[in-house]
Amino acid sequence: MSGKNDTAAGGAGADSADFVDDIREILKYLPHRYPFLLIDRVLSYDKEGSLKAIKNVTFNEPIFTGHFPQAPIFPGVLILEAMAQACALHAFKSLGGYPSEETLYLLAGIDKARFKQQVVPGDQLLITVTLTRHKRGISKFDAIGTVDGQTACTSEVIIAKNEIEL
Repeated sequence: MSGKNDTAAGGAGADSADFVDDIREILKYLPHRYPFLLIDRVLSYDKEGSLKAIKNVTFNEPIFTGHFPQAPIFPGVLILEAMAQACALHAFKSLGGYPSEETLYLLAGIDKARFKQQVVPGDQLLITVTLTRHKRGISKFDAIGTVDGQTACTSEVIIAKNEIEL
């Protein structure tokens, strides 16, 4: 992957003028920081459609000291949070420009969540979120997480735009 506007890196359907490439760009959109920022890279983005992102799962993550030391498994709730962060990235990018510090997208709901296989250290979780509905600041997405082409998790994710006072 050679750069931000490399359509080969973004894959088919990538909006090469707008797709987020690396963590420095992601930090401009999402308010999350270590250890709760769960998106490492965005591979493609389409304003009217979908966003594909990567979560690299490493043994260094603090969650693995307790979940589970004898058999580390990335928690399902964090997979869902990573999906929600990918949805928020899509929503923020769809606004055009970078968001203000007062604008947040909050998780409003998770429906039909299903876990199909475990995600463990060393896995690369590919998250694809597809916008299915947007109305008055509330967006609904279909989300799927895969590892090596196999489905690990599916869900519907609902996020809501929220303006806060600083």
